Amino acid sequence: MRKPFTLAGTEVTSGTRQMINVPMPNLSAQTNTSMTVHVVHGKQSGPVLFLSSAIHGDELNGIEIIRQVLATKAVSRLKGTLIAVPVVNAYGLIQASRYLPDRRDLNRVFPGSETGSLAGRIAYVFMQEIVSVSTHGIDLHTGSGHRTNLPQIRADLDDPETERLAREFGVPVMLNASVRDGSLRGSASELGVPILLYEAGEALRYNDMAIRAGVQGILNVMRALGMLPDNRGSSRKTNEPFVARSSSWLRAPESGMFRSTVKLGAQVGKDDIVGYIAEPSTGVRHPIHSRNAGVIIGLQELPLVHEGDAILHLARFRGDIDEVANQVESFQQDHIDDA
Repeated sequence: MRKPFTLAGTEVTSGTRQMINVPMPNLSAQTNTSMTVHVVHGKQSGPVLFLSSAIHGDELNGIEIIRQVLATKAVSRLKGTLIAVPVVNAYGLIQASRYLPDRRDLNRVFPGSETGSLAGRIAYVFMQEIVSVSTHGIDLHTGSGHRTNLPQIRADLDDPETERLAREFGVPVMLNASVRDGSLRGSASELGVPILLYEAGEALRYNDMAIRAGVQGILNVMRALGMLPDNRGSSRKTNEPFVARSSSWLRAPESGMFRSTVKLGAQVGKDDIVGYIAEPSTGVRHPIHSRNAGVIIGLQELPLVHEGDAILHLARFRGDIDEVANQVESFQQDHIDDA
């Protein structure tokens, strides 16, 4: 038998799972608040993987992804330890807001401080109780500001272990993303904990394709880490993902009503028309042209835009763009067909 796993002063014996409420600062009405952590401690030794979602309180897909992962029968045969935190930012979730009550972005204050701001204190607890006892992590996000994202992995692909797991996740697009100051990913990397950031869907909305892809991706990574048995009965084909060499947002050239003529995951060429901005009073439409060729991995969903708003996120790849677009389309269809 393995030794018990201890988190926030609570022991979880091997072969069991437990839900632990980690105390957090109270709400202003003195209502008790906690961060709920699910710990599955396998009978056999192995990696310690943490899953986190709702660091931004309006990002809901990850909460459902974690719920489904925890409900998967294979988790009962886990090797190692799974730490799952469905809601890191309960304050934002209550308000359906990306931010904390102090208007800070929690993913910009890591590693936090025991005596700092509200955001800093939450980040500090998460680092001490979750990240510091983990060997690997997967952080789940969605698009923000009425923008939706194609399922994608953002990670430090220059790190061999991180790249290996990013490829195993099984989404068609990976971005070798630089670490932002104050991010969970940056602070975890300083502790030597490789992290994958999964981006998919839109804030305050469930997206079935994004959820299914996220669940499958996490299980793929757990199998790659040796935490779950091989799924030999599965007939799903996992294609080699494509690494974007760069990406950029196309911004609205003027204010008005935006309507896209392309879909998420579509291939576009340089100078292609990707949408129109209409003047709401006169009805005059102005075409929007792509500045580069690539695949759309992010798209503005709200028609109301101001000049300079980010409306379309385009990833650029080396090699055959047709092949990338075809694989993205196949991936989307596979996960739609699973419904």
